[in-house]
Amino acid sequence: MAEDLRFTDDEPRIHPTAELKGCRLGRHVTVAERVILREVTVGDYSYFERHAEGIYARIGKFCSIAANSRINALEHPLERVTTHKVSYRPNEYFRYLGVDPGFRERRQAKAVTIGHDVWIGHGAVILPGVTIGSGAVVGANAVVTKDVNAYAIVAGAPARLLRPRFPADIAARLERLAWWDWPKETLFEAVPEMQTLEIGAFLDKWEAAALSR
Repeated sequence: MAEDLRFTDDEPRIHPTAELKGCRLGRHVTVAERVILREVTVGDYSYFERHAEGIYARIGKFCSIAANSRINALEHPLERVTTHKVSYRPNEYFRYLGVDPGFRERRQAKAVTIGHDVWIGHGAVILPGVTIGSGAVVGANAVVTKDVNAYAIVAGAPARLLRPRFPADIAARLERLAWWDWPKETLFEAVPEMQTLEIGAFLDKWEAAALSR
């Protein structure tokens, strides 16, 4: 079969200065310079701009992660004698004392979950255990301390709802349509209409197309 020249290579693009450990990346994922990711799952077409960091997180498809953002910011043990990492990573200072497995498991249990088509603004911080729904927008320098609903726009420190991105019925239709799961052939056809059609007209057309398939 001849190569379909409409499509570029599916492989992720990782800058040589990025540091990844224990990660799973989908198709067309882009990781820019000096990004640090640890145990992060990233869906198709999502990208990280420079100096972003993430740990213990599940990130959906078509997410835009801006520069200097932090997903699942480090938690310190407030209940201990000290909040310093000497109590949970003593191996950095002493021989024969290893990483505290209990504290690591506690961090892993508070994974961050980000849906599809989420935009995380420049310098935003997502705290442990937060879930961000599909289609949401997190403003620049926001500090997200609690869950964010799908298609909500939040900003501030702590982050608060500014407004919904779309009316509730439109948001619900978008979630049902789940365009982020379409095959690349369908996406290729839909992108020009993403650019030009009003959101209601787009949904009308592509909902009908989905029913006919």
